[in-house]
Amino acid sequence: MNYSNNLKQGEKGAWISIFAYVTLSIIKLIIAYIGNSDALRADGLNNATDVVASVAVLAGLKISRKPPDEDHPYGHYRVETIASLFAAFIMMFIGIQVIFETLQKIIAGQISEAPNLLTAWTALGAAVIMFFVYRYNAALAKKIESSSLNAAAQDNKSDALVSIGAFIGIVGAQFGLFWLDPLAGFVVGIIICKTAWDIFREATLTLTDGFEEEKLKEIKSSIEKVEEVKEVVDVKGRVHGNQSLLEVTILVDPSLNVEQSHHVTENIESYLFEKHKITHAHIHIEPYYK
Repeated sequence: MNYSNNLKQGEKGAWISIFAYVTLSIIKLIIAYIGNSDALRADGLNNATDVVASVAVLAGLKISRKPPDEDHPYGHYRVETIASLFAAFIMMFIGIQVIFETLQKIIAGQISEAPNLLTAWTALGAAVIMFFVYRYNAALAKKIESSSLNAAAQDNKSDALVSIGAFIGIVGAQFGLFWLDPLAGFVVGIIICKTAWDIFREATLTLTDGFEEEKLKEIKSSIEKVEEVKEVVDVKGRVHGNQSLLEVTILVDPSLNVEQSHHVTENIESYLFEKHKITHAHIHIEPYYK
C-alpha cells in the first residue's frame, strides 16, 4: 500500500472525529442548558472548537495526497505535519483556557448549584464514545504511520478525559463537594497541555529536519553489516510525511566497477527497507584506502 492510499484511509478517521464532535457538542450544550451544568457546557464548547482541529487534519490529509509539482518536487506530504502543528496549537489554547477558568473558580471559592444528574451521565457517555474514537484513530494512525491522525487521536483521548473530569465534578456537586468540579477541570487542563506539547515537539522536530539520534545509530549499525561496506562515513535523515529520507556516505573497495558499486547500493536499499521500512535512501560511494 503506497503513502497516498494510506492518507486516503486516514481521512476516514478525521471524518469520524468531525461527526463525533459535532454530534456530542450539540447534545452536551442542549443538556447542559436544561440541566444547569457549567462543566458540561464547557465540555460541549470544547468539542465545538475541536471540530476546527479535525477539519484542519482532514484538509492536511487531502492536500498531502496531491502529486509533486514544480514548486514541490518531493510532494506535499509535510502539509500533514503542519496540520498536526495546528491541532497542537488549538489543544494548547483549550488547555490553557481550562486551567485559567478553573483557577479563577478555585481562587474565588465560587460555589454553584448542583446540576441535574442527567448531565453527569451525558458526560460519562460522551467519554466512552470519545475513548472508542480515540482507539480507532490511534490504531489507524499507527497502521498508516500518520502524524496528523495520531495528533487527532491524542486530541480524542484528551476530550474523553475532559468529559470524565466533568462527570466527576458533577457527581461531586451532588454531595456538596462543589470544589471538585474546578479541581477536576484543572487536572484535565494540565493533561491537555501536556498532550499538545508532545504533539508540538514531534511536529517541530519534523519540520526543522530533525531526526531521532538513536534511530540514526541503528540505521548506521545496519548498513555496517552489509558485506561490501568497508566503512560508513556519514548518515543523515529527515522525515517527509511518514517517510524517512536518508543520505548515506559509505566507503567500498576502490577496485569495484560501476556495476558492482551499484549492486552494493541496491543491497543497502533492500536491507534498509526490510529492517527499517525506509523507501528513500541516497547513497554516495567513495573509495576506501587503508
